This record gives sequence, structure tokens and C-alpha cells, in this order.
Amino acid sequence: MLPDIRCVIIDDEPKAIELLKERIKILFPSLLVEHTFTDWKKGIEFLRANSADLLFLDVSMPQKSGIDFLRLFPDFTFQVIFITAHSEFALHAIKLSAIGYVLKPIDDFELSFAINKALSKIKDIKEVETSANNANVSNPLKIGIPNVKGVDYLNASEILYFESVNKYTKVVTKQNSIVSSYNLGEFKKIIDPEIFFQVHRSYIINLQHIKRYESSGMVIMEDNMQIPVSKNIRADIVGIFNKISRTAGLRNKD
Repeated sequence: MLPDIRCVIIDDEPKAIELLKERIKILFPSLLVEHTFTDWKKGIEFLRANSADLLFLDVSMPQKSGIDFLRLFPDFTFQVIFITAHSEFALHAIKLSAIGYVLKPIDDFELSFAINKALSKIKDIKEVETSANNANVSNPLKIGIPNVKGVDYLNASEILYFESVNKYTKVVTKQNSIVSSYNLGEFKKIIDPEIFFQVHRSYIINLQHIKRYESSGMVIMEDNMQIPVSKNIRADIVGIFNKISRTAGLRNKD
């Protein structure tokens, strides 16, 4: 039983896309290709806005090669299989960490071998992410940050803010930052709402690390990062600050 795999094909030739989809359907009936693009620009837009597990990418496309295309995603977490008639780009593909390089006309054995490698890698990644989710649930004081090297476990109190970067998330602490394969929405499901608050579609901040709130609609964090607050929640953030102040005052009296 295959896990839920999100597959994308980018090739400037519609016939090549249909042929590849046909071979995949025969060799891996449970593997569905949900999105295909003949325009590499639309492919870029999609991958920057959506998650994907497996990308089948042509090398030779008008205006931009598949190699150049992939260089636009320096921290990509999806698996890449190049499907091409050009053998001379194989070394470039290896340097970019592509999982497979299949030459046209497509050989079923080569395609199966590449897809099986990709599925094995994807399975490992999903198991790591599941482990991180379980750790977050069982220990709310620590948050697992899945990334290309594995999972970093951080104390929730160490995190200053989460910043959305394309479909990834930059998790910032006082010491450093980690780029995670999770998008901002996935982090929102596992963080403590008593500590973290989403002030903007691109930012979730740790309320304990706010240095100043400016009436212009900006919060200044302890690392002096200026983070915008969406207009529709500015009243909410002020209310939260007032609540924190009242709570702190009661504690001081005690």
C-alpha cells in the first residue's frame, strides 16, 4: 500500500506527459499523477505554493532547462526524477541530488528502479515527520522541526517566530534559524496557542519574545526583527498584550 504521494510532471511536450503517465499507471497503479505542466513558469508557481513529494522533470525545455529549473529550489524536499533524451546532463542532475535520471525512450526497468528509490526515500521522510508530530503531541514543551537532515527538537520557549518562505518555514531562535519542510499551516496545528500567535499570513510569533508593539502595526522581536501585524487582528494583539499585563500585575501582587 503506497502512502499518499503527491506527484507532478513538468515537460513541454504534451505527448511525452501522456506517455509517462501511461507507463506510471501500468507500473505503479496506485501512484496518481495529480498535476502536469507544459509551461515551466506555471510549474514553478505551483511548486512554490504547494507541497509535492515526487517531481518528474524534463531536461530540455524552451527558455529554461530542467537543471536550471531545479536550481531555483535550493532547499527542495521533493524527490526528482529527470526524464530526458539527453544523457550529457546526468552529472548535473546528481550534483543537484536528483533521485533518478531516466532516458527517453523510457525503459520500464529504469523507470521502475528510479520510482522505487524515490518511494523508499519519501517513506523515510514521512516516517520522520510522523515521529516529529508524535513528539510534539507527547511533549508540548519541545517542537520537532523536520528538515532535509532529519528532525531538530527545540524547546518551545527558544523559538522567537516562524516565518513562511515559499512552501517552507524558517524557524528562528536567538542563536540560529532552521529551514523546515513543514509549511506554516502545519506548524500552526502543533504549537501551543497560549504561547504562539499568528500575526500575519507569513508569521507566527512567540508572545514571550516580543520587545515592542508599534501603533503603525508592527511588532519588534527580541532579535530586532520587525514583523507586520495584519490590520484585521491588530485589536486582538493589543488585547492579548493587555491580558498579559493584567496577569503579570496580579502575579506581582501575590
